[in-house]
Amino acid sequence: MKKALVAGATGLVGRSLVYELLESGIYSEIRILARRKTEFSDKRGVQEHIIDFDELARHESILEGIDDVFVTLGTTMKKAETKDNFIQVDYTYPVQLAELAKQSGAKRFLIITAAGSDPKSPFFYSRVKGQLEEKLLSLGLPSLHIFRPSLLTGERDEFRLGEKAAEAASRKLSTLFRGPLEKYKPVEGRFVAAAMKAIAQEESSGTYLYESDKISDLGMHTKKA
Repeated sequence: MKKALVAGATGLVGRSLVYELLESGIYSEIRILARRKTEFSDKRGVQEHIIDFDELARHESILEGIDDVFVTLGTTMKKAETKDNFIQVDYTYPVQLAELAKQSGAKRFLIITAAGSDPKSPFFYSRVKGQLEEKLLSLGLPSLHIFRPSLLTGERDEFRLGEKAAEAASRKLSTLFRGPLEKYKPVEGRFVAAAMKAIAQEESSGTYLYESDKISDLGMHTKKA
């Protein structure tokens, strides 16, 4: 049986992912990195580590013996308040986790970025996500899997008016997401989680990119199987 580490277990995808991993019976141990206590702290096989992410380097030992590292960290500009804070959560922490994963000998590193990620994008959000991907590619991880979902749908702990409005609009305009635009179609968080779990069970080496439409298809197929 394998061991997994999940960073971002309180978010829309992260929470679904932990349940996916628990229900799979594939992992004897799931370690969670979190800022605060989660709903999984009393689950069998779960080790919850409450940490200060600004001191990630001090927690290298938590990754020892881990097979699969899942990173579902992410924030919004409204919550981050400043660009520096946003970069810290969406770039710095994931890069540090990738470096620790490589040092500890993790076999697979799976991470969520975003549709439209581009290090040269004129849009701050997309540019940071693109710079993150660029940095991860430079690290030479043995097996890197980058998931680029478009708008994530599903029930969150926190209400996000902008995302709810975008979700409602996307449903009305669903017929537009075809051909070259298909990779921008919204995807349910639970399908992203299912896709990540499924991909982690494949023997792989190198770098793989998954756009929103592929994530949705794989996630739905996995949930039905």
